[in-house]
Amino acid sequence: MDCTQAQKVRYGIHMLAVKADDWWLETHQRFEVASEEITWIVFRREFLRKYYPEDVRGKKEIEFLELKQGNMSVTEYTAKFTELAKFYPYYEGAGAEFSKCIKFENGLRSEIKKAVGYQKIRIFPNMIGSCRIYEEYHNAHYKLVKDMRGKQNRSTPYDALVGKGKVEVANGKKTSGGGAPAS
Repeated sequence: MDCTQAQKVRYGIHMLAVKADDWWLETHQRFEVASEEITWIVFRREFLRKYYPEDVRGKKEIEFLELKQGNMSVTEYTAKFTELAKFYPYYEGAGAEFSKCIKFENGLRSEIKKAVGYQKIRIFPNMIGSCRIYEEYHNAHYKLVKDMRGKQNRSTPYDALVGKGKVEVANGKKTSGGGAPAS
């Protein structure tokens, strides 16, 4: 955001609702009594301390590090990845794009990872786009194959042999199956 630290604090305070607003009034008074300047860093630190404790952030960070696509679609995996990446402080800044791509790729299902990994995509939106395209193609291809299999004649090789080897009755006498009367 292109705004000053003071503007960030004012905007942050403006966005607070009922209980958080009450919390802020009390916290603000505490800072005024201590004659401490309220910068964006101070406001953010106090807000996170109150509403997002360190232990919760740690759990979210671990959840992010262990995140795998599993049965999720690429879109679902991307949403979860993006949500949890906020809790991983090393993905902020200029060099984060490369690392995000590596982490995202490593969490993909093996067939998508194989299809996309060789491309060495290191721009996050491009990585996501490539994975989605592959998944759509893959799903469409296997749906087509499944539909084609469903429409094929499902006769068994044994259907042609119906009646073979059965004992036939000719003129009241059983045959051996080779046409000669059995005794």
